[in-house]
Amino acid sequence: MKSYQFLIFFSIVLLIYSLINYYIYIRGMQALPEGMGFRNWYPWIFLFVSASYVIGRFVERIWISPVSSFFTFVGSFWLALMIYLLMAVIVLDLFRLILYFLPQPAVLATNYIAVKKYLFLAVTGLTGIVVLAGHINALNPRVKRLDIHIDKKAGQIKTLHVAAASDIHMGTLVGPRRTAKLVQMLNDCQADVILFAGDIVDEDLAPVIHSDLGRSLVKLKAPMGVYAITGNHEYIGGAEAAVKYLEDHGVKMLRDTAVKIQESFYLAGRNDRDSKRFSAAERKGLGYILDGIDHTLPVIMMDHQPFNLQQVVDAGVDFQLSGHTHHGQLWPFNYITEAMYEVSWGYKKKGNSQFYVSSGYGGWGPPVRTGNRPEILDIYFTFN
Repeated sequence: MKSYQFLIFFSIVLLIYSLINYYIYIRGMQALPEGMGFRNWYPWIFLFVSASYVIGRFVERIWISPVSSFFTFVGSFWLALMIYLLMAVIVLDLFRLILYFLPQPAVLATNYIAVKKYLFLAVTGLTGIVVLAGHINALNPRVKRLDIHIDKKAGQIKTLHVAAASDIHMGTLVGPRRTAKLVQMLNDCQADVILFAGDIVDEDLAPVIHSDLGRSLVKLKAPMGVYAITGNHEYIGGAEAAVKYLEDHGVKMLRDTAVKIQESFYLAGRNDRDSKRFSAAERKGLGYILDGIDHTLPVIMMDHQPFNLQQVVDAGVDFQLSGHTHHGQLWPFNYITEAMYEVSWGYKKKGNSQFYVSSGYGGWGPPVRTGNRPEILDIYFTFN
């Protein structure tokens, strides 16, 4: 992305972020009664938590340290709290608007200050519980089994066992412990091949290198190999450096190419559709990627963002694995991703092609999931 485009984008995002925080701050301040001791601390606490994410990301660029990690963690949790506090404040303001046109209940007329204080405590307490539960959920991914039949012969192979994950977002928030857990879960599947459907690293590769997360990746075990594709986050942070790091640690990157494995099936991988936006390198079309392959053999493909499914059907791909959506990650954003994508999460059969969009292992922004469980996939393919 060109520097001036990034500057404009960042300025707009920062403005919206600031306005949302100001709205929440003002409503919180209005709810705290005069003379309450916490009221004096509230502005400083709010400024600290609301600025932490921006500070953490900035410091991380120049000095990766416990200081940058601390601010990033605090700020990331605040992003989730901010979303749910915003929703709560909007609901309360709508309720206040309705009451404006109705006779005021006696309890409000006589105890208005106390009601506001207890509402403040209830909203912040409930929001904290929701975010904490979402964090616990995010730390406990499930293994989801899929049984996929492809109506083709695959050489001498009757079955194929695949372990797969998408949207790991290795970096500051998904560090050594969660990366090691991912590798252990994938190895426990004892699969023939391991696949990563994009966004393996978060935007900045520096925390990955600093924490030496590659030492876990080299422990992946699959007799047919470990394959991956780029996602949009690899391109945001610089795809070439990310690709080199992954390949140096045993992950074979498929970039607009297809490989024939054991003369039995094809595994294809596409560069992310945002490659042109961030690197000016436009990805190749499906016709180029699949040119010359033997379509009597099964074709399994990875494409990070699940757009244009009909093109995949027309190209004769038998199964496509995608990620990217996180299925919204935080409720109610799953309704937005369901409106944006033909498949936001889960399985779909379209024509002779089958699709699965994973909710992902990690997450972007807050280490919180309230809309769905994180997952890795244990896929059993059968052939004629």
